[in-house]
Amino acid sequence: MTHETLDAGPELPAEAIDAIERAATAAHRHEGLFSERAANIKQSAVRDVFDISMRPGLVSLAGGNPYLQSLPLEKLGQTAARIIAEEGMTALQYGGGQGTEELRTQICEIMAAEGITDARPENVVITAGSQSAQDVATKVFCNPGDVVLVENPTYVGALNTFEAYQVQVETVDMDDDGLVPELLEAKIAELQAEGKNIKFLYTIPNFNNPSGITLAPGRRQRIVNICRNANILILEDNPYGLLRFDGHPLAPMRAANAHDVIYMGSFSKIFAPGLRIGWALVPEHLQRRFYLASEAVTLCPPTLNQMIISAYLRDYDWRGQIETYRALYEERCNALLVALEEHMPSGLSWTRPEGGFFVWVTLPDGVDTYPLLKKAIEAGVVFIPGAAFTHSDEPSNKLRLAFSAVPPESIAEGVRRLAPVLRGAIDTINKGVTS
Repeated sequence: MTHETLDAGPELPAEAIDAIERAATAAHRHEGLFSERAANIKQSAVRDVFDISMRPGLVSLAGGNPYLQSLPLEKLGQTAARIIAEEGMTALQYGGGQGTEELRTQICEIMAAEGITDARPENVVITAGSQSAQDVATKVFCNPGDVVLVENPTYVGALNTFEAYQVQVETVDMDDDGLVPELLEAKIAELQAEGKNIKFLYTIPNFNNPSGITLAPGRRQRIVNICRNANILILEDNPYGLLRFDGHPLAPMRAANAHDVIYMGSFSKIFAPGLRIGWALVPEHLQRRFYLASEAVTLCPPTLNQMIISAYLRDYDWRGQIETYRALYEERCNALLVALEEHMPSGLSWTRPEGGFFVWVTLPDGVDTYPLLKKAIEAGVVFIPGAAFTHSDEPSNKLRLAFSAVPPESIAEGVRRLAPVLRGAIDTINKGVTS
């Protein structure tokens, strides 16, 4: 910081200027202490937009937040108070690094509701949300320069994790039925021919974030077989699986493949994200290294939060709450799809999810949705540009709309506000083509 810069604002005393310059110099000197890894740690575009979306008057179709208003909050508050009053010496103390046995046993029951019937509590590791499980898996299995395969597009939080650990992210395209097995085989062959070391495939098979696409049942085992033959693990991230609108979850890839899949689940979408509790079901031969790496980061997952979740699963109708969530989210998804049909200009397409939180909108080639965000905010609506969900620096003609936390009437208003912004971008591209 220079005096010229400071002179542009209110005049400061000389001693204040000197103090600011000393602080700036010290900060600059410490820049040299950062690791190479730190250069890859980036601010999430989703987080940036999430902060903006809190402004009054904006319709946020950005954040994938669960609709917590449908929870019995007063009763849950009484439960939390009772746990602290009656079991506070346990709830507020350090706990086991793997998580409580009660919750790990209950998690096996939850996974059984999706089709994983052979899970054992000793192979479950409680984590700080499934984000932490992604971090631990990357730390345990990846050296800098190793390859991780991901769907295109994929979850921005996973991309941030992989980039921080200096791995090479390689994408495999999807179609309406999810990850394309032939493209996966071709990508693996190409990378192996280059001598690359591929460690795992990260996949969100149910209602992919951001696209909302579901991996077709007929492709699931084939993808596992392809990865097994190439000695590549699968990291299956399934926070939305129980939120299938028809109430019949698809069997996870882990269900029939206990040795080849690390399965990650979370209470963030089926209960409450603020508790920050997720889990990993780890193949038995990999469990100890994974558990020790997780313990080294968190020491132990928060006991109070685990006990609240256990009480919720034990004493409340958690299955009924999931049915409530399904009905809410299906209504809101339908409201979004109807509004898109009604208001959007021609030349756009979008996914039609069967569950989850998101719809993925594709604009014509040549439209970059990132600069459109500012115009959308001025129009009173927020979305997430598609570029956030790819490791590429190329512009994206896609955007994500989230319907989970927004009432149907607000969804319709948000789409009505967004439509002219997108129409203007398309008109600009068309004028450029015809001129």
